[in-house]
Amino acid sequence: MRPGPRRAELLGRLAEAVGAVDVAHPVRVAVDGPPASGKTTLADELAVVLRRQGRYVIRATVDDFLFPRTRRYPRGEYSAEGCYFDTHDWAALNRVLLDPLGPGGDRGFQPAVYDRNTDAVLSPPAMTAPADAVLVFDGVFLMRPEVVDRWELRILVSTAIDTTVDRAVIRERRVSSQADVERRWRERLIPAQQLYFDIVRPSDQADFVVHNDEPQKPVWQTRAR
Repeated sequence: MRPGPRRAELLGRLAEAVGAVDVAHPVRVAVDGPPASGKTTLADELAVVLRRQGRYVIRATVDDFLFPRTRRYPRGEYSAEGCYFDTHDWAALNRVLLDPLGPGGDRGFQPAVYDRNTDAVLSPPAMTAPADAVLVFDGVFLMRPEVVDRWELRILVSTAIDTTVDRAVIRERRVSSQADVERRWRERLIPAQQLYFDIVRPSDQADFVVHNDEPQKPVWQTRAR
């Protein structure tokens, strides 16, 4: 579906912001937000716009930088603290993707270290990005101290909690029951986001805050860091 006028305006503003970044290495863009907020869709759409403008776009996601399951659940499957502290391999993300694309990096990168479908560690061959490339990276918790200073542009996608639960139920109904989805959201994922907001205050770190309750009629704010 083609973006409506308001959605297209947002994407244009974001693409302009990417184009305004003046660095001698690839531009690293974070698209942060709670699960089911619409951050992945927004990142995909932004990547399409940038490619149409002739940019080399690396599209990657934090879901490909998870620890294996045996390391993700020491506090239990529904632990919010476990979701926040034990799930993502931030060191690997910096080592193989963000730092090589940043200042002083050699631009040789790997887009993933983990396969969710097989619960296997990956070591794909390194690729080399041109200096004017753009990394569009989506995921949760992207303004944590481990990675916050790696981004040239930070976008936070915000959606009402109940909206994310409703979207999750629809999205996952083929693989999980409504009760299972709601329990995971209300016991693990939503409290983990609340913990993140309490500790990090990501809205204070963002360049754009996109209110995405109505995806075709988004409302956004630009923020001075």
